[in-house]
Amino acid sequence: MHRTTLERRLSDAHDRLMRARAELAVLDEQLVVVNEIADDTRLRALVAETPIASREYDEANRQATVMLQTRSVLVDRIAELERRQDELMDQLVVGPG
Repeated sequence: MHRTTLERRLSDAHDRLMRARAELAVLDEQLVVVNEIADDTRLRALVAETPIASREYDEANRQATVMLQTRSVLVDRIAELERRQDELMDQLVVGPG
């Protein structure tokens, strides 16, 4: 593979990695808030013992669960992008194999 192609692919991988890390930072901030809401609604459901309070908790808990799943997928994507970036760096340093 030509050096310019490797450099372009490395730059693209780096850009994608930076965007994914920024997305993870935002998601982590949102997850803190969603978890706090889920905890609050859980307490309200326990105290109120009403179907409405229980449904509110179920919804908040579902949202937190979905966000955790999204976070897991994003962490996996970051790991893959890091591996790809390392492979490209190795090819760039070592040269075409």
